[in-house]
Amino acid sequence: MKEQRAFRSFMEIALEEARAAAARGEVPVGACLVMAGEVVARAGNRTRELCDPTAHAEVLVIREACGAQGSERLPGADLYVTLEPCPMCAAAISAARVARLYYGAADPKSGGVAVGARVFSHPQCHHVPEVYDGIGGTEAEGLLRAFFAGRR
Repeated sequence: MKEQRAFRSFMEIALEEARAAAARGEVPVGACLVMAGEVVARAGNRTRELCDPTAHAEVLVIREACGAQGSERLPGADLYVTLEPCPMCAAAISAARVARLYYGAADPKSGGVAVGARVFSHPQCHHVPEVYDGIGGTEAEGLLRAFFAGRR
């Protein structure tokens, strides 16, 4: 019988990055990428700071981790993100061959995993990670609500 290891969530690190993004005036989304139980990359949104519409937290951690690994693929990687990835980020997750995606809050407006484009369900999607939703979702939703309430 195969021994199962205990699950350890790294969502708190992603939430820290989301809080830091909010403090910079960015939409509070954070992510971290874990390989072999070690955090290899962490980031929050930086679209405004970098004047780059692709500087979502997920893309930033994938870029950093790929650079550190010297590879365009991240087999075995776990990605924690505070908000359901948009279609662009879901496509990047698939292209990077991330093994497992853990996300907090659902994104009924712009999500690309469970709603909207449902990138991983598309026949042209070459790799589908295991997906686990709702981890840290209440706090992630609270960060987003507070951020947008302050903007209104």
